[in-house]
Amino acid sequence: MGDTGAKRAVEWLVSAAPDPGACRWAWERHPLGVALLPAGRVWDVLVVPGRLGRRTLRVLGRRAEPAGPVLGDARGDGDARVGFLVPAGTAAHWVGTGIRGLGPGSWVVVPHPGRTAGRVRWLAAPDGSGRLTTPGLLELALHQAVVELADEDRYRRGRAHR
Repeated sequence: MGDTGAKRAVEWLVSAAPDPGACRWAWERHPLGVALLPAGRVWDVLVVPGRLGRRTLRVLGRRAEPAGPVLGDARGDGDARVGFLVPAGTAAHWVGTGIRGLGPGSWVVVPHPGRTAGRVRWLAAPDGSGRLTTPGLLELALHQAVVELADEDRYRRGRAHR
């Protein structure tokens, strides 16, 4: 992402902050380089288990409409999570086993665009346009990812029994 794109991404992200100056300060001076931003104002986040989330992002990458911003959290317990930024209001209506919706009242750890901050990083950084992942497209990609992972697991089990 170029300087102009990074600046636009920063401006877009801080528009979600109750105090944009504090958000910028946190990114520049906080030892971890993260800021806490509220979900539900500009975007919601759908949190997907790591393996499924990473495969879903790959499925989205094969489609004409790109994914919106996507966060990755490599948790210390090995239980990584992937967070897809979706339009505000999506979390309240999303129904999906194992997928957690973060909307109003939730806070999200967000690194500066283009940087890695501790365990949290952008898998698909915001570009400043305000583009988010479309819920319908995300649902289709999740279904496709589940099929691909099941096929992959069946293949591995079959090879292990030979």
